[in-house]
Amino acid sequence: MINDAALLESRSLRNSVLDRMDVLDKVKALSLLPDGTHVTTAMVAAYFGVTSEAIRQLKARHYEELACNGMVTLQGRDLAEFKRDVLSRYPGGYPQPRSSLTLYSRRAVLNVAMLLRDSDVARQVRTYLLDMEYPARTQPVENPPQSDVVSLDDRIDQRITHILGKTVVPMFNALIATSGEHRRELIELRQDIENVERRLCQQHQRISILEEEPPTGHARTLLNSMTWQALERHAAGLLRRDGCTDVIVRQANRDRGVDITARTADGRTVAVQCKNYTGRRVVPSAAMQKFAGAARAVIRVEVPIFVATCNFSSEAQAIAGLSGITTVDRDELEAWSAGSRLRVLR
Repeated sequence: MINDAALLESRSLRNSVLDRMDVLDKVKALSLLPDGTHVTTAMVAAYFGVTSEAIRQLKARHYEELACNGMVTLQGRDLAEFKRDVLSRYPGGYPQPRSSLTLYSRRAVLNVAMLLRDSDVARQVRTYLLDMEYPARTQPVENPPQSDVVSLDDRIDQRITHILGKTVVPMFNALIATSGEHRRELIELRQDIENVERRLCQQHQRISILEEEPPTGHARTLLNSMTWQALERHAAGLLRRDGCTDVIVRQANRDRGVDITARTADGRTVAVQCKNYTGRRVVPSAAMQKFAGAARAVIRVEVPIFVATCNFSSEAQAIAGLSGITTVDRDELEAWSAGSRLRVLR
């Protein structure tokens, strides 16, 4: 009988059994990404009980064969779309790849099993493949040698493995995909609610103007009359209103580039910089660079926020985007003051 080493050496023999992908789940349940089709390098390594580096080395040696059987490396726009459409639905989040991501189809995973030497799981897969491809035995069925007799426990284990591969594993994969869809729908629903909330705040402002509310009840009039110290106290009050704790307005001579520190309701650290600019002034890039350095290098906060009574220059906005800083311009500050909550604080 042909042993499993034949599959390691013969590509033509490997090609002859590549359609037997059901063998994977008979040996061990193979978890898939939410698209129900692919797995990552780390997931392949976990399935075979080896390191990711071992899979990467195997990929380098047999790149052309694996690519023919469904292995693909995503980059650029393709990677961005896969992150958005698939990895964003991964339960509990998935570590986001930076520049590229290699994906394996079930066929490619079976191909890996026929190339990977130092894995017990891979050896079991090869044994199953050869047993199905070459079922003939040299001994009569009525009088098999003792070594070929399959015990009752082995038959039960094989039956359980078969049931898991055919029913339970696909069911779990379907549940994972469904949970990802529900999560995406909830996110979209939350965004719709936020849009409605923003519109209600804007409508409230219009009604307040028509009803001629006193200046203290109108966010725009209130902001126009604020000094820079009053703006800091106002922002601190908004943080407290939105559930933040340990809100501290720092002394001007000791702020080290941060005006307010706090902690969100879920425990994340917050740092706020306030700029009370009038007229047509905008927040320059230098001010944003200073705050980015203070928030990341000096204090190391998780939620940096830059609040201004004006707009931000394009350079300052770009720096904020690269540094993970949430910018709150004049319009957003008015909405925040009127009752809308900042998304980053939720």
